Amino acid sequence: QVQLVESGGGLVQPGGSLRLSCAASGRISNSYSMGWYRQAPGKRRELVASITPGGNTLYEDSVEGRFTISGDNARNTVYLQMNNLKFEDTAVYYCNRIIGGYYPWGQGTRVTVSS
Repeated sequence: QVQLVESGGGLVQPGGSLRLSCAASGRISNSYSMGWYRQAPGKRRELVASITPGGNTLYEDSVEGRFTISGDNARNTVYLQMNNLKFEDTAVYYCNRIIGGYYPWGQGTRVTVSS
């Protein structure tokens, strides 16, 4: 069984930065692309960034240029560096595969952008 544990969220002012981590354990395969998702209150979960096993990345338009996804295969960890945070980035952030089915979802890490 795979377990995903997200961490690094918190309260930050607009313009601030956070670095999220997603540690995976269990029967993980490094052959799958991974992504960071977020779910804001009252909204559907959305994919905001993804990374392929080869290191290619894609971003949702609203975070392009502000967020950077990266991975460490040796540590089975995926990161999301978030800079210049905005009010609308407030959400619970999750990591998971992006195609071929999902691992069990972790508890997520809450990011609150507030002045």
